[in-house]
Amino acid sequence: MSEDREPFEPDNFSEPPAFFPREIGRGEFAGTPVPVRIAATYSTEAHDTVQRFVQLQDDEGRYLTISIGPFEAMAISLVLEGTTLDRPMTHDLLKMAIERMGGNLDRVVIDDLWNATYYAKLYVRTKSNELEVDSRPSDAIALAVRFGCPIYVLDSILEAAQMDEE
Repeated sequence: MSEDREPFEPDNFSEPPAFFPREIGRGEFAGTPVPVRIAATYSTEAHDTVQRFVQLQDDEGRYLTISIGPFEAMAISLVLEGTTLDRPMTHDLLKMAIERMGGNLDRVVIDDLWNATYYAKLYVRTKSNELEVDSRPSDAIALAVRFGCPIYVLDSILEAAQMDEE
């Protein structure tokens, strides 16, 4: 490190960084993974700002709405609309890489919420084992629609989302 730069120090030492292992804990969420489907992707505009969302719904009618970036929104919407591009997008590239290494995306689980940010995991199955990979929910959903695999949300997160809507 150069002499003129200050060392990086986190603002809050009492909380772990976002990608620390689950055992250390970020949120208080636990419970049963509940299957959900993509109910909608949409955008809103206010004060010259466009915000994009994906809305997930379970069989009981509970919704989880997640703010996503423009590229992830396009990546999800293109597959849902059945549109194919001439060149692969990043999520297509990752799908091809996983498949060529002998893997398959088994499922996606949105499993944590910390400071208004959702967290997800990809479960990639190979012949010999299953890999758990941290992911942003938007990327996980974009991959799930490409693989045609199920998407799950912990029931406690769905319940928390319902309370936020009230």
